[in-house]
Amino acid sequence: MSDLDQELADAVKETEAADAAEAVDAGVVKPAAASHDANEGTHKPKRSIGLLVALLVIGGGILALMLSSAGDASIYAIKVDDLVKEQGKYAERTVRAQGYLVKGSLMKRDDPCEYRFKMCNGSEELPVRYANCVVPDTFRDVPNIDVEVTAEGRLASDGSQYLEATHIMAKCPSKYEMQQRQAAGEEAQHVASGVCNGK
Repeated sequence: MSDLDQELADAVKETEAADAAEAVDAGVVKPAAASHDANEGTHKPKRSIGLLVALLVIGGGILALMLSSAGDASIYAIKVDDLVKEQGKYAERTVRAQGYLVKGSLMKRDDPCEYRFKMCNGSEELPVRYANCVVPDTFRDVPNIDVEVTAEGRLASDGSQYLEATHIMAKCPSKYEMQQRQAAGEEAQHVASGVCNGK
């Protein structure tokens, strides 16, 4: 039996030695795998940071392009009296002048086709030239009725004090409102209140 016990003990030792060898092999593989995973972990953030930086650079370039092109294309909305007082400030810029049509100032020339009129706001008037044959239906000189006008364009570059309009928008009361006001004998509000004549 002693031989059998001895063989059994030797078998157990061999098994334990084999398990120990596998454990050592496994221990070597695991740290290597762990270090490989750790390296992958450090590569991923570097790639993510690189991608983020690239996206930021592209986004910044697009934003800079938009802002540089928008600088020339911007349109300033301004009341007529402010525009007349600060003509030098707006000389090279496209503006959207806002005011009222001066009664009796709307004229049409046929050759070349052009509308001329005056806009007012406060105590200032601004002559406007619109080199186009087509105007909005609401752009009419109706007695005793206000017509709000927005003229988009640039101040004349030849030193003349008028606006060269490229676009006209007009707002006036509806036909029903105009008939009601005329029937009531109502005078144009901006004339009656002195909005345009400053008196």
